[in-house]
Amino acid sequence: MSDKTPSPDILNDLISAALKAGADAAEAVSAHRASLSVGVRNGALEDVEREEARDLGLRVFIGRRQATVSASDLSDATRARLVERAVAMAKLAPEDPYASLAPQDRLAAAPHADLDLYDPAECSAEALEAAAAEAEAAALAVSGVSKSEGGHASWSASEWRLVTSHGFDGRHRGSAFSLGVGVIAEKDGAMERGGESRTVRHLSDLPDAASIGLKAGERAVARVGPRKIASITAPVIFENRVATQVLSPLMGAISGPSIARGSSFLKDKLNQSVLPTGVDLIDDPFRPRGLGSTPFDDEGVAVERREIVRDGVLTTWLLNTASAAQLGLQTTGHASRGLAGPSGVSTHNLHLAPGEGDLEALMAQARTGLLITSMFGPSLNGNTGDWSAGVSGFWFENGQRAYPVSEVTVAGNLIDLYARLQRAGDLEFRGSFNSPSLLFDKVAIAGK
Repeated sequence: MSDKTPSPDILNDLISAALKAGADAAEAVSAHRASLSVGVRNGALEDVEREEARDLGLRVFIGRRQATVSASDLSDATRARLVERAVAMAKLAPEDPYASLAPQDRLAAAPHADLDLYDPAECSAEALEAAAAEAEAAALAVSGVSKSEGGHASWSASEWRLVTSHGFDGRHRGSAFSLGVGVIAEKDGAMERGGESRTVRHLSDLPDAASIGLKAGERAVARVGPRKIASITAPVIFENRVATQVLSPLMGAISGPSIARGSSFLKDKLNQSVLPTGVDLIDDPFRPRGLGSTPFDDEGVAVERREIVRDGVLTTWLLNTASAAQLGLQTTGHASRGLAGPSGVSTHNLHLAPGEGDLEALMAQARTGLLITSMFGPSLNGNTGDWSAGVSGFWFENGQRAYPVSEVTVAGNLIDLYARLQRAGDLEFRGSFNSPSLLFDKVAIAGK
């Protein structure tokens, strides 16, 4: 990605034009993205996609009315229409008593130390094709693998800049390199899928293609010949790669908008235990090379490392400016937005602190039960915490994997499940939300 970004004055010019047109306050955003992705199948090039885009977003406020507009054309004429449309829309918008820019005293004053989010390396289409083909070949070489669903590799870089009428001007940029492959294993006419993929900020951190392919092939072969099991209540372990999916509803339940609406199964749990004693859930926007790292949130608010759950106790809601105002609190620096629309809420780099021992130790502790390695179709009652999901994985006995299983549903109330959570020590930082493998001692399992 080149260092050529929209003129440094474009966003300030948008702000000035909006104020002259009748806005009381405004914020402008620019996003510049470049990416290249390559797909292969059976060693042959299947597709190549190249993208380069520059976009603008503008949000204006007239009293307590607001409107947002966006455009991908940076010409003078388009920018003038953008301002005209935004102000006209805001004049007609309904009043929102909580609509405003972030409080000035909560803005990030200076950039945090370099978070090392940007690698200037650019991958050629030839290099990406070679990596994807190598990963695919390694997966197909695993005994029992019969077909490829394709290998893929990509590179991208982006820069985000936010300017507000009350003095904030900040930018950050990042890169991402991805490699993955999916294959099908077959035995006696039965077929199962398996795959592996990784995404990192720096090319040097990407695992080698052969290891990614080998892992994909081994996963597919291990799942061949799954059995159905009878409905039972038994210990259930969520492998670390999927464990975040059972924790994700907790994040939605403590988001400011959910709390403000009263539609959360944790709405009365602030400063109370929601996880077992000794368990911490940490959000760290400053982790070097983290996929969710950022020097400020999407409203320009200063971010900080937070123990969202400390020693099992929920310490905070996740708040942007609007939800904080509605609750009579201060924003926590968790605003998240695109180019158009008001801010939502999201975490940065979230992880559940690990316990001790590996996955095998957790299985030995449980002795017999279900190890979940994939999930689909989760269902949640946001008011009660009743939750269920379709899963597949392995039945284990005497602490050892016995056979693969599929067409299984697990269900329970998350308030009860979270209170009984047990952790392994196998935390890996693979994404912006990471967890060790998790054991729940008694879970309802619906089988045949």
